[in-house]
Amino acid sequence: MSTQHSFQAEVAQLLHLVTHSLYSNKEIFLRELISNASDACDKLRFEALNNDALMEDAPNLEVRIAFDKAAKTFTISDNGIGMNLQEAVDNLGTIAKSGTRDFVSKLSGDQQKDAKDQGALIGQFGVGFYSGFIVADKITVETRRAGLKAEEGVRWTSGGTGDFATDAITKPTRGTSITLHLREDALEYADRWKIKGIVGKYSDHISLPILMEKEEWKEGEPIDANDPSKGTSGGGMVKTGEWEAVNKASALWTRAKKDITAEQYNEFYKQISYDHAEPLAHTHNRVEGSQEYTQLLYIPSKAPFDLWNREKSAGVKLYVKRVFIMDDAEALLPTYLRFVKGVVDSADLPLNVSRELLQESRDVKAIREGNTRRVLQMIEDMAKASTSTEEGVSEDDKAKFGKFYAEFGAVLKEGLGEDFGNKDRLAKLLRYASTTSDTLGVGLGDYKARMKEGQEAIYFLSADNLAAAKSSPQLEVFKKKGIEVLFMTDRVDEWALNYLSDFDGTPLQSIAKGAVDLGKLQDESEKKAAEAAAEQYKDLIERVKKALEGKVKDVRMTTRLVDSPACVVVEDGAMSLQLQRMLKQAGQPAPEVEPILELNGEHGLVKKLSATDSEAPAFAELAQVLFDQALIAEGGLPADPAGYVKRVSALLA
Repeated sequence: MSTQHSFQAEVAQLLHLVTHSLYSNKEIFLRELISNASDACDKLRFEALNNDALMEDAPNLEVRIAFDKAAKTFTISDNGIGMNLQEAVDNLGTIAKSGTRDFVSKLSGDQQKDAKDQGALIGQFGVGFYSGFIVADKITVETRRAGLKAEEGVRWTSGGTGDFATDAITKPTRGTSITLHLREDALEYADRWKIKGIVGKYSDHISLPILMEKEEWKEGEPIDANDPSKGTSGGGMVKTGEWEAVNKASALWTRAKKDITAEQYNEFYKQISYDHAEPLAHTHNRVEGSQEYTQLLYIPSKAPFDLWNREKSAGVKLYVKRVFIMDDAEALLPTYLRFVKGVVDSADLPLNVSRELLQESRDVKAIREGNTRRVLQMIEDMAKASTSTEEGVSEDDKAKFGKFYAEFGAVLKEGLGEDFGNKDRLAKLLRYASTTSDTLGVGLGDYKARMKEGQEAIYFLSADNLAAAKSSPQLEVFKKKGIEVLFMTDRVDEWALNYLSDFDGTPLQSIAKGAVDLGKLQDESEKKAAEAAAEQYKDLIERVKKALEGKVKDVRMTTRLVDSPACVVVEDGAMSLQLQRMLKQAGQPAPEVEPILELNGEHGLVKKLSATDSEAPAFAELAQVLFDQALIAEGGLPADPAGYVKRVSALLA
C-alpha cells in the first residue's frame, strides 16, 4: 500500500522554479541524472573499501540508459549505493538537500582525501534530480540500498506538484532506476541518436561506462503472405538486446603527461576546437593547493574569423570532476586571450545551483590568474625559441612565434590596458616593424639594446599601414641621424600605448607629437641653427598663422624635416590625428584636434612663401597647399579635396 508524503520547503513553488527558470535548455536534465548516477557508484566504491559485501555479485559499476517511445518513457539506471526508504524520503522529498554533501561530511579524513583526489562525488547542489521534471510530468524511482534484502526495495513516485508516494517493492539488484514519463513536447529524448549526442557533449569523460542498447534496422513484415504485391508493413529500428558504451569513459587531461603522445594532444585539440590544423603550443598542468584544478590549454595556429569580436566568449571548456559544465567559460581567461582553447577541470568551483553560471570568487580569480600565467609562459617560450641558437631547437620551433604574432599579436596588445599585473610581461612580447626592419621582428628590448649613445627615448610612429609609415616626412631627421623608429601600424596600437609610457625605465616617444627633441643626439650647432631659423622666419610664422586661422593650433619652424617642406603634428598628450580618423570611421565620437604645422626653413617652397607678399592671393593659396600636403603625407585628407586640386592646378599652370 502506498504511503503519501508532502514535499518540504514550499515544493510547488520551488519545483516550478527548477523546471522553468533554473536551466537554460532542456537537455541539461540528462547531465544532472548521469552525474547523480555517477555519484551513487562512487559512494558505493568508497563504502565498499570497508565492506566488500556491499558489491554483492556485481563488482562492475555502470550506468544504463533506456527509452520506450511508445510508452513515452526514459529510464536511467545505476548499480551504485542505492537508497533505503528513509533516504529516499529525505533525499528525494526535500528540495536542495544534497545527499552527496551529507555523505562527504561523514567521510573520514583519509577517505575524503581519496574521494577528492579521484574526482568523485560530483553533485553538491541538491536539485539535479528535479531537473527531470523539465521533460517529465511524472517520475518513478525504484531503488534498493546495497547490503539490504531484495524485498527492502523502495518505489518513489511524484507528479512534481505538492506530494509524492512511496511503496515497498522487491528489487533483486542494488542501485537506483529513474523513469521519466515524458511530456508530449519532450518525446525527442526517446531517441538513441539524440541521447547519444547529449551524453557525448556533457558526460563523455565520466569515468563509468554509460551503456545503451544497440539498435538495428528491421525490414517490415509482408502485409499478405499469399499476395506479395500488397507489399510490406513499414520497417524500423529495433533493439538488439546487446548493450554498448556510448561515452569514452576517460578524460585525456586526467592522465599523466608522460603517458600522452603529441599526436594524442593534437587530436584532442581538434576535437574540442573543431579546427583541422594542429595547435602551435599547449600546456598541461595539475595545480594543487588551496584551489585544485587541471588545465589543458592550447594556442591555435590560425586566428578565427571573429577574433576581433570582443563579445565572443573565450574558448575554454569548464568541467567539474569531469562533468561538462559550460562552453566558453569567459571567467577563466581575460578577454585579450580569447583565442586560447582548452579545458579546465576543477575539483570544486562556486557554481550556482544549475551549474551553468560561474560565480565570481577568489577561487575563480585564482584559476583565471593561473591560466593567464600559463598562456603567457607558452608565448614567452615560443619567443625565446625564435632567437635560440641552442642545438635541438628546430626550425619549426623557431618559426612558431612569428606565426603566432602574425595571427594574434594585435589582440595581445589589448592586454596592456586590461591586465595591469602582466603589463611588463606583455611589453616584452610586443614586436614591430621599424626603419631597420620591414618584418614584425623588433621587440622593445631589442630596440633598447641598440639605441644610439645619448638616446634617451624609444621613438615610434603611428600610421595606417607600413607604406604610409615608411614615407612619413616626420622620419626625415631620424633617418638622417640613423636613429631607429618603430612603426605602430595596428589599429589597436594608439589605444594600447596609452597604457605603456615607458619600457624598462626608458620613455616611449611618438615622433608625431610635440616638438622634436633629440636631446644629446642634437649638437650645439644644430640647436643654434634651429634658434636662428625660428628668429629669421618669425614674421613668416605669424603670416601663415593668420592665413590658416581656425585650421591649425600653431605654426613653427622645425628641425625634424630634411626633404619635405612641411608636416603636421599634435601636442604632447593630445589625441593623434590617426586615432581621430579611426574613431570617426567607426562611427564613434571624437574630439576635434587642431594640428600644429611645422615648416622646413631650408626648403624652396618655404623660402618662396616667405618671399611672397602676405596681401597677394598667392600667399594664402600656397600656405593652404603646404598645409593640405602635410595632411596627406600624415595619412589624412584635406577638408576640401576639390579645392586642393584646384589650387595645385593653378600653381602648376
